[in-house]
Amino acid sequence: MEELLELRQFLEQGKIHEALLLVDELEEMSLSDKINKIDSYGVILLIHLIKQKAEKRSTRSWDVSIENTVREINKINKRRKSGDYYLNQTELMDILQQGYQVALKRAALEAFEGRYEAQELAAMVDQEEILTQALEFIQQ
Repeated sequence: MEELLELRQFLEQGKIHEALLLVDELEEMSLSDKINKIDSYGVILLIHLIKQKAEKRSTRSWDVSIENTVREINKINKRRKSGDYYLNQTELMDILQQGYQVALKRAALEAFEGRYEAQELAAMVDQEEILTQALEFIQQ
């Protein structure tokens, strides 16, 4: 909110250059927030996909969580006015790849009632297959 007041002051004072710099900063902050949210939902998506692949089963709870995370990722990533997306396929894959190890550690706590360490669980699944599946879900 403080930034909006500062923007108003710049505009009232005719300081267009400073106002535009602040607008750029606000846009960057907004995009950063969207990326962080997509990352968080991406980790949840990956956790459930890892558990499904490792345990070779699914539950209604996991299925609903997958649907919800995909819906949230798409809602956050969609530009309202233009209909385009903030992040393209490559950028989404980068975020998923960065979150994979976090998701693997968290999935290890849940899959098979926590009996396996993350490295052991990693050996049971194909990381590239899971990442590809996650991206496909997001792009449906």
